[in-house]
Amino acid sequence: MTSDNPIQKIRLVRIAHVWYEHKDIDSAKRFALDFGFVETAQVGKTTYYRGYGTEPFVLALTASDQDRFGGAAFVVESEDDLARAAKILPPECKATEVHDLTGVPGGGKRVTFYDPVDGFPFHLVHGQAAVALEDPGFPQLKFNYPVEKTRGVNQFQRFQKRPAPVHKLGHFGMCVTNFAKCYEFYTTYFNFHASELVHNDQNVDITVFFRLDRGDELVDHHCFFFFEGPKMHVHHSSFETHDFDAQVLGHDWLRQRGWKNCWGVGRHIMGSQIFDYWFDPAGFIMEHYVDGDLLDMREPTHHTKAAPDNLHVWGPDVPPTFLT
Repeated sequence: MTSDNPIQKIRLVRIAHVWYEHKDIDSAKRFALDFGFVETAQVGKTTYYRGYGTEPFVLALTASDQDRFGGAAFVVESEDDLARAAKILPPECKATEVHDLTGVPGGGKRVTFYDPVDGFPFHLVHGQAAVALEDPGFPQLKFNYPVEKTRGVNQFQRFQKRPAPVHKLGHFGMCVTNFAKCYEFYTTYFNFHASELVHNDQNVDITVFFRLDRGDELVDHHCFFFFEGPKMHVHHSSFETHDFDAQVLGHDWLRQRGWKNCWGVGRHIMGSQIFDYWFDPAGFIMEHYVDGDLLDMREPTHHTKAAPDNLHVWGPDVPPTFLT
């Protein structure tokens, strides 16, 4: 607690998984496999997918009569954080009581609340059992540079054509209808910290890239972002894969399977990731990324004016469909 913020913040540790609902669940499941997820369980109408990391699942797809974003989940430090969230979040959040994740891979407990401005779901989880790290069999690459040759004589680089294996969920983003109110809420009640704030011509902030304040611990440049627009919607969910070769092999796999590319491959400026965005069958944007920045709390917030050229340093021009 601090004198200017008497609320004891709910301490988030990392982002864990996202939920989506699909009318055409069979197509959504085909896309998930082509994207690089591994099915781990099916419970009722919901199919769960893991990556090769230690999260019990990173994506949940539910058969539904509508296409809808079901929210992202963050791991909290303790069960006390769950209990506090259920108690202190504003009434408009409609926070649930702490409840068991019965039948969900990894188990554990959860509190679900709803964004107080636009009403999208947001989940807090604790006590989920980790799974063993898997080995997707990535080649051990050695690169030959112009004046530095690291690969041995008569040795080769050889690759397998396949989807890009997903490691973990890295971040998700939302379009919100009131940036200032959302920013106040998430920084008041949680340990989100702005890595980047983007402002318009009137010097009003309209986009934030949040990392978690974990002190000296290294965290991803952002795990949650939002920007202001006329209508609330999920912008994209982003999943880490191994390296550039794995990413581009995955790009070719998705292209050859007939899926629609949104934007990429390219290199972001804010966060530095190499990105590759795809539309799933419902039109939701899913991203593969590699080589993102890691920060601790010694790094200050950066302030940038909004402009298309600020989004990437190389790659295709920003398509209009990405900015909506």
